[in-house]
Amino acid sequence: MTQFCPPRDRKVRVLATLGPASRTPEMIERLFRAGADAFRVNMSHGNHDDHRLAIATIRALEAKLGRPTTILADLQGPKLRVGRFVGEGVLLETGAAFRLDEDPTLGDSTRVCLPHPEIMAALKVGARLLLDDGKLVLRVTAIETDHIMTRVEVGGKLSNNKGLNVPDVVIPLAALTAKDRTDLAFALDQGVDWIALSFVQRPEDLAEARKLIEGRAALLAKIEKPAAMDRLDAILEMADAVMVARGDLGVELPPQDVPPAQKRIVESARRLGKSVVVATQMLESMITSPSPTRAEVSDVATAIYDGADAIMLSAESAAGDWPEEAVAMMNNIAIAVEHDPGYAARLHFTQTRPDPTTADALAEAASKIAVTVSAKAILCYTSSGSTARRIARERPSVPLLVMTDKLETARRLGLTWGVHAVHTRDVASFEEMVAKAKRMALRHGLAKASDRVVVMAGVPFGTPGSTNVLHVVRLTGDELKDYAD
Repeated sequence: MTQFCPPRDRKVRVLATLGPASRTPEMIERLFRAGADAFRVNMSHGNHDDHRLAIATIRALEAKLGRPTTILADLQGPKLRVGRFVGEGVLLETGAAFRLDEDPTLGDSTRVCLPHPEIMAALKVGARLLLDDGKLVLRVTAIETDHIMTRVEVGGKLSNNKGLNVPDVVIPLAALTAKDRTDLAFALDQGVDWIALSFVQRPEDLAEARKLIEGRAALLAKIEKPAAMDRLDAILEMADAVMVARGDLGVELPPQDVPPAQKRIVESARRLGKSVVVATQMLESMITSPSPTRAEVSDVATAIYDGADAIMLSAESAAGDWPEEAVAMMNNIAIAVEHDPGYAARLHFTQTRPDPTTADALAEAASKIAVTVSAKAILCYTSSGSTARRIARERPSVPLLVMTDKLETARRLGLTWGVHAVHTRDVASFEEMVAKAKRMALRHGLAKASDRVVVMAGVPFGTPGSTNVLHVVRLTGDELKDYAD
């Protein structure tokens, strides 16, 4: 018989990045057992052989444990960098003039190559240029056909190929580089479930990726540019999910503006029923320490109180000294927050009004009925995952067991709040679906004999978007006899 992995004792999902510290089969299983619901493969680091092995390991673990597991491939995106210098680097003095040009020769304390002509076409006098994650700041003073003159506002040491951020203008860069297209094709061939697109500035940036993906994976937009905040709702409409990528967002925005931006992104995504991941530096000190700071714990808790679908570990699990402990800490923080008596009130501070559809009305009703009749779970059968996402948007107080005959749907739901997805055989009728739902609730430990559960489905079966039935049933405990799913 298939081994069934019990649901987590929490509803927020934990997304762990894999890397040198965590891509062995033994460590991946340890991360899963510690609480990881999904795994991020960062295409900015490692090679295709490393990623291929990690993906195969996750799929083998999925088969072993009988639980659909989510894989997200994160594309690098159009990372801007300056050229190289004579020696190890240079010291830029505050107040000094500094030139950025197209000359590929090694730079010095007065100039360096900027191999991105599209930047020169977009910049305006007065714009800021941030170097090395914002540690150095330049201000544009003049723009010529083949170079840019700047004044150093915040000086410091600048070494080879450091990153460049341009927060004040929209740079007309293609959202997908040649490397991204190669990595995207590879990730799709490996059967990943989500593609994360970096440095999204406008909804049009998602169009090429969507076309190339051809429905083979869901698409997540990383919000890490101030320009994306200006068109957030339009980006959300085009994407299947978003990530609050606080690393680059925190470079291009003043630090004090990042928390309000995070709140706005989470709230907007929740209202539209799109999954939202909060990421970057959540438990940063655990890269080198077995325990986090109290401020970091509070930061993670805030994202959970706000209703984020998932919280993510980056270097903590990819390259840190304590990857398993970092995942376990995320898990423990989430359990503590979700067992706080005040959690539900804070969670529903964001109002998620249903659209004027039967499916949305029933999803809202299911959450309320579950409380009224003291149901132990909400159960639904879905092909596309849309019913599950509608119910999850309401942030119900009871677990959500989702059954689907499509393994790819079960896997993609790993970034959706509160979902315990089960890959099971198809059903032919509403009666068969109800019977199977009752068996699954018992088998996965979500309910026991005499408990009530709420069941949602669509009739006729096999018609996406036809959710139109809400049914309350009581379990007898005899449903498991002589059945195999």
